[in-house]
Amino acid sequence: MSPKKNNISAFFKVLPKNIFSGFVVSLIALPLGLGLAMASDAPPIAGIIAAVIGGIMVSILGGSHITIVGPGNGLVGVLLVAITTLGLESAYIAIVCSGILLLLLGFFRMGALADFFPSSAIQGMLAAIGLIILGKQFHIMMAHKIKRADTIDYLVEIPFTINDAVHYENKGLIFAALAGILSLTIMLFYSKIRNKYLQLIPAPMWIVILSIAFSYYFEFGLHEANPIAPQYMVSGIPSIQEIIADIPTPNFSGILSFSFWGSVLALTLISSIESLLSIKAVDKLDPEKRRSNVNRDLKALGLATVGSGLLGGLNVVTVIARSSVNVNQGGTNRSSNFFHAFFLILFIAFFSTQLTRIPLPALMAILVYTGYKLASPKVITKMFSIGKEQLIIFFVTLIVTLKIGLITGILAGVLTTFIIHIIINRHLGYGLIVRNIAKPNVLMYMEQGKKNNYYVSVKHFCSFLNYFRLKKHLDAIPENKDVIVDFSLCHFVDDTVLENISNYQELFDKRGGHFDVVGLDMHDTDTKHPFASRRLLPVPNIIKNSLTRRQTSMETLAKDYNLIYLPKRKKKVSFLNSFSFFSTKHINHIYNKLTDNNCYISIFDIEFSEGEFIAKEEGRKTMLHIDLDFTIPKFTLDKEGFLEKVSAFAGYKDIDIDNHDDFSNRFYLLGDNRAEIAKFFNDDVTHFFESNPYYHVESNGNALLIFGKERLASIKEIKALYDFGKRLRQVIAKA
Repeated sequence: MSPKKNNISAFFKVLPKNIFSGFVVSLIALPLGLGLAMASDAPPIAGIIAAVIGGIMVSILGGSHITIVGPGNGLVGVLLVAITTLGLESAYIAIVCSGILLLLLGFFRMGALADFFPSSAIQGMLAAIGLIILGKQFHIMMAHKIKRADTIDYLVEIPFTINDAVHYENKGLIFAALAGILSLTIMLFYSKIRNKYLQLIPAPMWIVILSIAFSYYFEFGLHEANPIAPQYMVSGIPSIQEIIADIPTPNFSGILSFSFWGSVLALTLISSIESLLSIKAVDKLDPEKRRSNVNRDLKALGLATVGSGLLGGLNVVTVIARSSVNVNQGGTNRSSNFFHAFFLILFIAFFSTQLTRIPLPALMAILVYTGYKLASPKVITKMFSIGKEQLIIFFVTLIVTLKIGLITGILAGVLTTFIIHIIINRHLGYGLIVRNIAKPNVLMYMEQGKKNNYYVSVKHFCSFLNYFRLKKHLDAIPENKDVIVDFSLCHFVDDTVLENISNYQELFDKRGGHFDVVGLDMHDTDTKHPFASRRLLPVPNIIKNSLTRRQTSMETLAKDYNLIYLPKRKKKVSFLNSFSFFSTKHINHIYNKLTDNNCYISIFDIEFSEGEFIAKEEGRKTMLHIDLDFTIPKFTLDKEGFLEKVSAFAGYKDIDIDNHDDFSNRFYLLGDNRAEIAKFFNDDVTHFFESNPYYHVESNGNALLIFGKERLASIKEIKALYDFGKRLRQVIAKA
């Protein structure tokens, strides 16, 4: 069969998964699109138009694989200023012009611009965007619309708004504020609920469903009008016919003004930065670890933005939160982006009248939560753990962005980073960075006699200013090869570079390659964080560790069971990369490891993360790993439930074992080689699983990974898990 036919066959094979993923993403995109548009002072439908036009055009013309596009959080502040200053019709022309500039950035291959922004400055910019969103929408969430000069004034007014809400006497305002508070509560605590049936519907969609149900309850149940004040209900959701009839007329009257082109440049800068960073982040989540064609994506986003602006929509950008959901729901190619747009069209075509039953404070609660996630105190803690100087960069970017604007803020962050790097390296000669900034500092060659081994030497300094040189060489190396990056001749390596190097290490591990970093043992840093800037300035820093009560119990358990216990964190976890459970997850570290003397069985706590940026969620489990000295088929085994039965419609086929109806009914067995798996599950193996507690069991062919509940295990559960694994290995060895 030709490669083209193979590609077509593979596309249709995964199509059900992408349709399902697109549907789930559309449930999130609908309320977010409405909310982001209203937060920008645009008609609510403008956000949906951006998502639909972007989803269709970028899925056809784009260069990424699993990203979702639509209106972005980062553009709310800029769009609000543009619409307020220029008027709505002129703002649409500004959006069209920003799309043209974005298109030109793609043609001139400017996708590498994302590498020139230091990590702390980007975090400061994102936090400022979060505060802009939170500050302006919090008051609407509390049914208290106000107008203030700048974002800081909105933030200062929050306590007064809360005080006013406590003393509301108007019934309509009380119900409006309660809708906002309840919606925010759902957003805050929904991820803590582990019920898999509830989790089928995303938190924003629950807010929409409950809001509409509340409206119908009063209308048909109590035969009363909706008690929420009318001015705090969503309005202006047109039908598809009205959208077509009301396509805005271009207004070029203000095109020569400074404010117009200032808005165009701001829209272009923020949309390009947000998209480039999101594309980079989502590529890390791709189970197949494909690299996006960033410049092609910029062109597609530019064309989509032009189309969106002409039809009355907002800028189209790549969005990290919805893209992360797409990956976690099984999206594998650009068709999921298309179907997310398709389902949004269906919602507007058939349910547009229902959307007017949603309270405005409920939608604003979604944005308040989004703003909080961007500006979470955890971000400051992370910056401090990397280094005190990172806090300076972070806060300079944050404050300047809030007081002046996004462009000035990110430029201030870049300049501050540059100055701090010069100060940090003053002992090496004041001109280390200035003197070497234009010099080539990366040498790469293939070592003789080891054709799979690439050697990369970096000298002088390596920071956000010249990281593009190192990245260019690393991108040229296939991920299944062996690489050694040597920093022994490099006097200074900043946090931005080290964070990106960590991403490469994870990428090469997952693709069968090996990525080693050497030479940093001669450098020192102020903190123990792996991304802390490294320089030739010895600063001793000793962190004392002590065991928790649970760790003390595990230490006792190890003595009782004759096991080896290692409480310290361990970052070398490549033995887990071949398990499909971790294909879309980043493993932070394992710790509290218990191992038998033969190193066949090990139990450990593990910390991993799903998604990126505001969609990032940390997970912790206790897992058991069984190393086998023989080969078995690759498979995953779970308890079969309603969700597993439904997933058959998305292309996941359960494997039934002949003459074992009880096993086939109770367990959900997946794998590619059905014949080998069926042969492996003989009477002994099948009876073992039938007569023991349920665990998630996964085979990568050479080892087994087993875990139970969605949390860390108790000491009693660890004992049961160890006993289960020890007996399972004996049964499999006899099979």
